[in-house]
Amino acid sequence: MTDLRRKKPVRAKSLSTLAIHAGEEPDPTTGALTPPLHMSAAFRLPDFGPSLFDALTMESQQPPFAYARWGNPTARALEAKLAALEGGEAALALATGMAAVSALTFTFLKAGDHVIASEVCYAGSVELFGLHLPRQGIEVSLVDTSDPDQVRQALQPQTKLVYVETPANPILRISDIEAIAEIAHKAGALLAVDSTWATPCLQQPLALGADYVIHSATKYLNGHGDALGGVVVGPAAGIHRMRKEALVHLGGAISPFNAWLIMRGLATLPLRMARHSQSALEIAHFLDGHPAVSRVVYPGLDSHPHRDLVLGQMSAAGGMLTFQLAGGLGAAITLAERIRLFTYATSLGHARSLLFYYPTDLYVDAATYLSAAQKARIREWTGEGIVRVSVGLEDAEDLIADLDQALRARSAKGLVGPAAYAALKRIQARSAQETEE
Repeated sequence: MTDLRRKKPVRAKSLSTLAIHAGEEPDPTTGALTPPLHMSAAFRLPDFGPSLFDALTMESQQPPFAYARWGNPTARALEAKLAALEGGEAALALATGMAAVSALTFTFLKAGDHVIASEVCYAGSVELFGLHLPRQGIEVSLVDTSDPDQVRQALQPQTKLVYVETPANPILRISDIEAIAEIAHKAGALLAVDSTWATPCLQQPLALGADYVIHSATKYLNGHGDALGGVVVGPAAGIHRMRKEALVHLGGAISPFNAWLIMRGLATLPLRMARHSQSALEIAHFLDGHPAVSRVVYPGLDSHPHRDLVLGQMSAAGGMLTFQLAGGLGAAITLAERIRLFTYATSLGHARSLLFYYPTDLYVDAATYLSAAQKARIREWTGEGIVRVSVGLEDAEDLIADLDQALRARSAKGLVGPAAYAALKRIQARSAQETEE
């Protein structure tokens, strides 16, 4: 006869074990090993008494379920697993990575406060900091967080939050989490780290002193490219405050189905990250010697400017790399046309390998929230443009062969594309000028 009693919570140190067991247990009614998917929007409330009031006011950190935007059993299971993987007290799962960033900032910042943030990070995040928070009366300093002195110099009496993304999207700058945590805490500020590119398998921000760690769960945590999600992990009291103030009021609730899909993906995260990292290193070495490539940036190469920090802070270098093409935009157009195993797409962390070209004039020069000095610093990493690569789970030799044939190819669009792009920019500039006049 099947024993359907609940097991005691899993206590393990290994990420591989936690990725499979944390937050999960056999269903107490059926014995099913796969966690159930709870798609209900509403739940039967407890009888009149303390539990009912807790469900309606969310006074406890795990109140009875009342409404799916406030909490859901599937999302709660995902939160337990993510908290265990990051070594945090609690986690809040949200609809997207940007919902996670927004929940953090709008919970802990108000008009008159000051935040220091990485000048290079995910586009949605840096645009939130550079464009939207100032409109709410929140002062923002965007700095190169790979230089702790810039963080220290940017501190103000009203600094409440330091926000770091490391490795930084898309240029792969690395920031010293431990050093910045010390700087932030001495000033009475919180430190939040977006660790999406590293995952808890390669980097543990909370253990290095961060207060909160953020992920776009859409990427590596899910791993299959089929579900949006985000998460913030940190102290239980702060996470509970975010749940009451940001999740309930701003509405970035994760779909239970997406939570279920991400939880499914997490079971293989340690294995996938090892494969991503191994293959990315092989591809980085190949590209580093290719005649069509002028520069490769990958944390696993000795040539990376922050290689010593990588060795001390990360257990492996991850699945993301960038490279510059000797042939510039024309070569990038040809590359996008001729790849076969790689897919030309902007996301990352999938089983399928992806790449995308970022022209510096479009993604850096046009950023109104960056100073001329900041743009010049970023150009030291990007040149006129970079190809960002998300190395998937295919065989590394097959991926190298695909890149090699595409890099050696020539195409008509690649020949005429740069001139057409320059003409389009002139037309857009003239149109903008006429609109201003």
